[in-house]
Amino acid sequence: MDEIGHRAQLWDLIKDIHFGMFTTRHANGHLHARPMTTQNRAIDEDDSLWFFMSAGSDTVADLLRDSQVNVAYADPDKQAYVSVAGQAQVVDDLQRKQALWSKMNEVWFKGGPTDPDLALVRVRIEHADYWDAPGNRLVRLYDMAMSALKGERPKDMGERGHVDMR
Repeated sequence: MDEIGHRAQLWDLIKDIHFGMFTTRHANGHLHARPMTTQNRAIDEDDSLWFFMSAGSDTVADLLRDSQVNVAYADPDKQAYVSVAGQAQVVDDLQRKQALWSKMNEVWFKGGPTDPDLALVRVRIEHADYWDAPGNRLVRLYDMAMSALKGERPKDMGERGHVDMR
């Protein structure tokens, strides 16, 4: 699969997952993951994912100190798992905020796109890894158990892929 195909598959895997675990490195050196909603309706033309966060949050403070972040997505029902690594930054762009805004965001930001606490965060994807294993989970578990008994690796555990955006 070519790069465009991988990017399309990456988006196809995450587009319906409502929350990603957004991981930053805290000032004490520990990794902290928090659930965040991806605001995109597609992967941005510059390979970015967009998030709304509280400007005064630890998450924003963490990414201002160390911009390297990870966003992990999981859809156990579809057996789809994605790990995205990239560089995060706070972006001051009212037009982008308005374009990404939805009524759901008012739960956290009562002032709408102009709420002073609303931070728009861009994660420029550097690379991503995914595992897409559609199909019957019971059949896959049975195959894994049989392979373990035989001392063999399972033959078909789905598609694993890597997307490099650099």
